[in-house]
Amino acid sequence: MTTTHDRSAQSAGGVDVAETEELELTVEGLRCASCAARLESALGAQPGVAEAHVNLAANRARVVFDPQVAALEDLVGAAEKIGYGVAPAAAAAGEPGAVEEREQRSWLRRVALAWPLALGVLVLSVTAMEEPWARWSAFALTVPVQFVAGRPFLQAAAERARTLSANMDTLIALGTLAAFGYSTVALLTGGDLYFDTAALIISFVLLGRLFEARAKSRASSAVRRLLELGAKEARVVVGDAEVPVPVEQVRVGNVVRVRPGEKIPVDGEVVAGAAAVDESMLTGESVPVEKTEGSEVAGGTIDADGVLAVRATRVGADTALAQIVRLVEHAQGSRAPVQRLADRISGVFVPIVLALAAVTFSGWSLLAGDPLGGLVAAVAVLIIACPCALGLATPTAIMVGTGRGAERGVLIKGGEVLERSRRIDTVVFDKTGTLTQGEMSLSDVIPAVGVASDDVLARASAAERGSEHPVGAAVVSGARERGVEALAASEFRAIPGRGVVATVDDHVVAVGRRRLFAERGLRLTEAIERRAGELEQEGRTAVFVGWEGEVRGLLAVADTLKAGARAVVADLGRRGLTVALLTGDNERTARAVADELGIDRVVADVLPEDKVEEVRRLQGEGHTVAMVGDGVNDAAALVQADLGIALGTGTEVAIESSDVTLVSGDVHGVLVALDLSRRTLRTIRQNLAWAFGYNLAALPLAAVGLLNPVVAGAAMALSSVSVVANSLRLRRFQPAPRENAARGTSAG
Repeated sequence: MTTTHDRSAQSAGGVDVAETEELELTVEGLRCASCAARLESALGAQPGVAEAHVNLAANRARVVFDPQVAALEDLVGAAEKIGYGVAPAAAAAGEPGAVEEREQRSWLRRVALAWPLALGVLVLSVTAMEEPWARWSAFALTVPVQFVAGRPFLQAAAERARTLSANMDTLIALGTLAAFGYSTVALLTGGDLYFDTAALIISFVLLGRLFEARAKSRASSAVRRLLELGAKEARVVVGDAEVPVPVEQVRVGNVVRVRPGEKIPVDGEVVAGAAAVDESMLTGESVPVEKTEGSEVAGGTIDADGVLAVRATRVGADTALAQIVRLVEHAQGSRAPVQRLADRISGVFVPIVLALAAVTFSGWSLLAGDPLGGLVAAVAVLIIACPCALGLATPTAIMVGTGRGAERGVLIKGGEVLERSRRIDTVVFDKTGTLTQGEMSLSDVIPAVGVASDDVLARASAAERGSEHPVGAAVVSGARERGVEALAASEFRAIPGRGVVATVDDHVVAVGRRRLFAERGLRLTEAIERRAGELEQEGRTAVFVGWEGEVRGLLAVADTLKAGARAVVADLGRRGLTVALLTGDNERTARAVADELGIDRVVADVLPEDKVEEVRRLQGEGHTVAMVGDGVNDAAALVQADLGIALGTGTEVAIESSDVTLVSGDVHGVLVALDLSRRTLRTIRQNLAWAFGYNLAALPLAAVGLLNPVVAGAAMALSSVSVVANSLRLRRFQPAPRENAARGTSAG
């Protein structure tokens, strides 16, 4: 699938990326980290390519390129030239996971062939190697292991040799062929045989590849599970009939009928019926959500107990589930900055190992006078020096961690996000819609002397009818509930951060905050000002209404805290994080909410641009800031923050601007995101420490002859499997238990 990017900058390679496309490719032939580095370099060197990232763990490559300069054929040709096969991910054959299953079956067949024969060679070597028949039998048993079961290593090494390159297969092929070739000559001349070394090395490496393939498949299973959540069929309503069709054939505007227990096939709006819908696949929350006429539903969620008629609003790649899958896939293909050192080492690792093996053989031959001992030590060096563990350390952890996050309703957008989360020391929350429900209700209507309360409310609701702000919606809803007659309004104008102005009954009516009335020169009476202060002290939001040069009344709206918001703030404080509240509300209202939540640092009465400045000021003081918000006015601050966390119930602009999206809109997801990010990063560091430590310790032992080549083969296979297995522990990640959720209380 390609995605168009709007960028104004140039890539590091000088490619103009103002209009680029992003292409996801499946890759065949990746064996180790040096393979990934080489393919990445080849793709990145193509004219028109701005970025190229290869994910060893997922066998995927992501390429950002200018379609006016580069084409898919160029990328395929560049990969094939160095021995790799690539194809668009969307064109990969079979169902999700089919490629991994084929790979596992292939390795399983080779393991089943190699191990019985290799064990037979080992028995002969231990019990009867002085007998001619045993020596020739060992040769006969080793040939199919070396050239049939081990063919992938030999074939890949030959392909690399044709392009004057090397990878892990080169090391395995050289090591085992050296042992096999020497033993074949010795078979004819009467020397010692090492057929068991060649056969067992290949058997151990094959077994390691099988375990690794299985583990990698489990690591990438999160995306497959997400894909499998979607419905395969839909019942489209045509007249009075229902026509079953594949979900791919549903179009925007079609009405589909969903019965209890069925998956909702598309994103849409309920046009008839009522039901509780299980949205746990999107949000991680197990409690069903009631849906009635006018409610929005997401494809893949499950109708629990009623019949719904749903008009499709988004289908195919535009559904929420498809977008989540894309976000997770993109995150799984990303790098953490901690991987850069491993990437640089992997790129030159194999040539260094080849040189070290040559030096080992020469040293034993020239200094110790023992060419045979040198051959054995050189084979051990070649086999032990597998950079696979190094290449798998980061991508497997990212794949499992981000996949687990998606299952918990937390979308983490890449490895760099994981790295930044570790340094967060300050969390800044927007108020309305983030810590509070964002569904304000009208609580008070206070007219000025000589003005009727219904007149104040009627004019205010008329002016606010064109507003999308929660305060405006509360005023309009409150007027309707009180039976106040609706008035016509014209010339509506929203003034961001201040309020609205509209013409009602030939009067210019202003509704909003103090700043709006000060700017327009409308006079506030002492009584109205005093009453506003009292309301704000109670944690309500005061809204002034005025026309003809004076404030004519005062409205008060109140929000409620989200369940558990207080517990989340307390938990962040216990972890040593500073928590701040950032809101466009006035100081008194903001302070009342902050006191309710236990937040000491409050910045109130801010415009959208002020939010950015506040985040920047905190960063200037040396803090690493996470910003949590949900609205358009939070988008710039989310970008400015070191870590932007958007609530999925908010606007698309906020979600696109963020690094982490909480699908359910539950602020407890902030704790989940921070905990999972830090746990994933800790796993990456453990993997890298093991991979580096393994090679640093094993290579010298192999070079001085203290490591048998067969043991080296087993240890090499174990190293890769252990790294992937350590990453798979993230699948068991569980967020910190929720504290007793605070009941929703009045908040400004």
